[in-house]
Amino acid sequence: MVGGGTAGWLAAGIIAARHQARMTAGFTVTLVESPNVPIIGVGEGTWPTLRSTLQKMGVAESDFFRQCDATFKQGARFVRWTTGEDSDGYYHPLMPPQGFSQVNLAPHWLDDEDTRSFCDTVCPQGELCDLGLAPKTITTPEYQGVANYAYHLDAGKFAAFLQKHCTEKLGVRHILADVRSVELAPDGDITSVVSDQAGGIKGDLFVDCTGFSSILLGKALGVPFKDCSDVLFCDTALAIQVPYDEPQAPIASHTISTAQSAGWIWDIGVQSRRGVGHVFSSRHISDEAAEQELRAYLGGTGRDLPVRKIKIRSGHRETFWKNNCVAVGLAAGFLEPLEASAIVLIEMSAKLIAEQMPACREVMDIIAARFNAVTSYRWGRIIDFLKLHYVLSKRTDSAFWIDNRDPASVPERLQTLLRLWKHQSPWFFDEFDRLEEVFPAASYQYVLYGMGFRTEINLLDNVSTRASASRMLEQNQAMARRLRADLPKNRDLIRKIIDHGLQTI
Repeated sequence: MVGGGTAGWLAAGIIAARHQARMTAGFTVTLVESPNVPIIGVGEGTWPTLRSTLQKMGVAESDFFRQCDATFKQGARFVRWTTGEDSDGYYHPLMPPQGFSQVNLAPHWLDDEDTRSFCDTVCPQGELCDLGLAPKTITTPEYQGVANYAYHLDAGKFAAFLQKHCTEKLGVRHILADVRSVELAPDGDITSVVSDQAGGIKGDLFVDCTGFSSILLGKALGVPFKDCSDVLFCDTALAIQVPYDEPQAPIASHTISTAQSAGWIWDIGVQSRRGVGHVFSSRHISDEAAEQELRAYLGGTGRDLPVRKIKIRSGHRETFWKNNCVAVGLAAGFLEPLEASAIVLIEMSAKLIAEQMPACREVMDIIAARFNAVTSYRWGRIIDFLKLHYVLSKRTDSAFWIDNRDPASVPERLQTLLRLWKHQSPWFFDEFDRLEEVFPAASYQYVLYGMGFRTEINLLDNVSTRASASRMLEQNQAMARRLRADLPKNRDLIRKIIDHGLQTI
């Protein structure tokens, strides 16, 4: 691994944990990290996959909460994305609709005159978020949940936590050194990286985690960058760390994403503070005006807090694995932080590398071709899903929202699916045929129907599933009542975890 941060240490941990049995036979994982390059350290949202990832790495969930400022995340609430009105909002929860693999509840909700939101009709999790409830109790074992959940975390503390765990528990070798050059063999393979402090460092497989600079894959191997700014316009972020008004202030158990005139503001609660940032298109608003919108969102709380500016280059490498080098994290690419896809892509890429670890150089190109096909598919689907939020908006108050609906900026596959979904709702078996979809059909349903998209329903199609749908809707309401009564407040549970720890299995 060349490069640390979340990408480097998470990838190192996933690979080292998977191949522990081979360590005694000479298999090694070495991470080379510059002591002089700070990590980006902004990504604070994750997906539920991180639970199984940390568990397989041997991390105690209670320790993770204690050392990474972690909190529970049960989804995202999108505010003012559809109309721009203050009352405009919907949830994308982490639980699928009730009985999702058995019956599609979307046509039945569309057929009903009930004024409740799609999320509240088919899933209890939006109500849990409204009430600030946690997804489990103190007696729920580690990594298990009553409701599905992910985490919010402090990215800087998370990287340090992973470094300690990887080096002390998983046998990862850590070298602090500045890489100044890359040595290539005649066939184009990387033979070593040459550093100022440690000289040449050899390896068989190199994982590029050097961030936006992509020192190995981009610079040394010359893999071009595919720019996606013609689809996703946001190219700048202004980030602020906001202290709570008082130490025991409630912690939202979801990400809050509030649309602005030329972008949107994220609001994420960790234990000690909120991470708040404005992601925007510099083509549609100046830095100064964007900062004014951010400070207006925070009110008096954010008047004098320092702002950190981060440039976003929206896109990814044309190839992710070339010769004996594969890029993970920002070295592979980055899209705006909407829907928190960055860390889950690190997990998925590292897991694929670990599971398909080449037995020898002879088969590496075969595995690389597989990796590239899967990873290209995933990036394309993430771009589709992020663009969906903008395409569905009805806002006309600025050029940013109007330009986002220009068909020239909408990927062809998404245009095709939107035409299809006007006549039939996305569901379990529709266009989502990969083993690990980053955003499954349920996610598309929550965004589509949360933003007022209408699918024309043939009422006769609902007849055969009406009894099943009614049963599932009743089960959802019963579950919502039970969870409202049984689950603690988010901060209350986190405090208990810090003090007492969760049960281990």
